[in-house]
Amino acid sequence: MRLKMEFTTEPFDLDETPAHALVAREVIEAAELDAVDVGPFGNTAEGRADVVLAAVDALLRRSLAAGATRISLQVNVAGEGER
Repeated sequence: MRLKMEFTTEPFDLDETPAHALVAREVIEAAELDAVDVGPFGNTAEGRADVVLAAVDALLRRSLAAGATRISLQVNVAGEGER
């Protein structure tokens, strides 16, 4: 099974990237995920279910520890032909 995740971390700071956002980017880029897209207002990644679920765990734990006060997360089963 493949999963697609979308997430944002808050609070936002348009002047300087917050530590929790840097940590989230680090977690996602270090994981063996496919089709990673990291942006200022939302992030997506796709991969095998075990890899995505491990990345979600690390993302939540590390981003909260780095000061995130809210993390919005959506995980979907990626369908055939979807990327």
